[in-house]
Amino acid sequence: MSEELLINISPMESRVAVLDNGILGEIYIERHNKLGLVGNIYLGTVVRVLPGMQAAFVDIGQSRTAFLHVNDMQREPRPTAENKNKVSEDSDQKSDNQTDNTIIETAENLTATPPVVSVKSTEVAPVSKTLIQHRLHESQRILVQVTKDQLGSKGARLTTNISLPSRYLVYLPSSDHIGISQRIDGEEERTRLKSELNSLMQTVSLKGGLIARTAAERVPVAKLEEDIYYLLQLWRTICARRQEMNQHQSSELIYQELSLPLRSIRDLVHADTEKVIVDNTQIYEQVRYFAKEFVPFVYDRIVHYKAEQSLFDVHRVEDDLRDALKRRVDLKSGGYLIIDQTEAMTTIDVNTGSFVGGRSLEDTVYKTNLEATHAIARQLRLRNLGGIIILDFIDMLEQQHKDDVLESLQVQLTQDYAKTKITQVSELGLVEMTRKRTRESLGQQLCEPCSTCHGRGFVKTAETVCFEIFREIMCCARTYNSPKKFTVVAHAAVIDLLLTTESDTVADLEYLLGRVITFDVENLYTQEQYDIVLD
Repeated sequence: MSEELLINISPMESRVAVLDNGILGEIYIERHNKLGLVGNIYLGTVVRVLPGMQAAFVDIGQSRTAFLHVNDMQREPRPTAENKNKVSEDSDQKSDNQTDNTIIETAENLTATPPVVSVKSTEVAPVSKTLIQHRLHESQRILVQVTKDQLGSKGARLTTNISLPSRYLVYLPSSDHIGISQRIDGEEERTRLKSELNSLMQTVSLKGGLIARTAAERVPVAKLEEDIYYLLQLWRTICARRQEMNQHQSSELIYQELSLPLRSIRDLVHADTEKVIVDNTQIYEQVRYFAKEFVPFVYDRIVHYKAEQSLFDVHRVEDDLRDALKRRVDLKSGGYLIIDQTEAMTTIDVNTGSFVGGRSLEDTVYKTNLEATHAIARQLRLRNLGGIIILDFIDMLEQQHKDDVLESLQVQLTQDYAKTKITQVSELGLVEMTRKRTRESLGQQLCEPCSTCHGRGFVKTAETVCFEIFREIMCCARTYNSPKKFTVVAHAAVIDLLLTTESDTVADLEYLLGRVITFDVENLYTQEQYDIVLD
């Protein structure tokens, strides 16, 4: 599979598109006036502790307070017979800047989705003995890292388990874990990496833990050592800045993640990446410098795009973006998907549409569902849909067909960086799945609720509004005795209906109330808006 990265820069935003065999697979957008927070480290201030939720709200200097759950806080190892005395001594000497750091399971930082890693087990105290009200109090300064951006009305999600990613490794400052990305399959390679990381940590006297990222596979030990020195120096800089900021009372940004173009080079390029095309001279130079230092194998594959026509137009990315905001996704066979995103979950409905090419109904359904698994996996990545997702496949009778569809879906999702979990096909043909969500979906980034329907997706018909007006006029007539005339101000479609189809009802109402009813068109009103003026 060939892959290309397109980096489009404008004064307003940066966009990175990932093309798989020429087809848009993923899109990342970062607006310069609204930079993402994931990966940023703050010295925050605890605003409120909620024992009932075992959570706290933390001010990190953003428009909304961020959310910290007790499960996202570092847990201290339980003393054992061998180290009880040592733990007791350490606890007496423990300083502020050791309380809020440690492991975050994630390493794939651009998508902010954690690879599953194998780590050394550490015995930890039960949650009941680490209640949040015993660990935090209001006005306390605490070092936190953002794991999820603000989503809708929800503030950012935080952790005290600090992690610092580089090209090949993730440094865990206050953990002793050595982990290997599960995407590295070979047992021999996993053993080599774990052995070399252990040896390097002893050589440089590194305190903390490390996770080898997927990109570390078959990387020579010299490159791993360079990464370790870089991460160690970065952590020392963060610690020094924290000590400096401790004297201030306001919440402070301690460390900011790389910009989107540089993150894409660090996290998205791999051996199958054929080209990285950049359409901005300044960013092109920055990307080349960064690649030369940290990802040298891709240095010669970075291309400066200088043509007049837009880079995204040439590769049909703009068209694919417009299609990704539609409810309906057409399949090549004639079938289609309907995708609806709500606050609670996302539903994807599979339909045969005009496809009738199977030998039988069961065969037609089976082929449509198989084709749909490819489109669903692509749409999940492209639209960045997360949380609970319900897939409504067309009902299949044969169990083998159900198994084949589920297996096809699982295979397609292996290309997804986000962590997913899938259930079996139910008797109703439904598949429940979850996909880790760390940032806003494409629709949430680019769109806002309709000002007319307020996000419902539909408006009242003109007839319904007419009947509401009739009821309102009768209510006003009973309440106010003085008016001699009613003037209805409404949308043109509503007024047209009142003067044509509903004209008999208007005449009957005038006769019943003994009052004149007149009409005015207001073009600025939506179809649901109207006013009744009493004269």
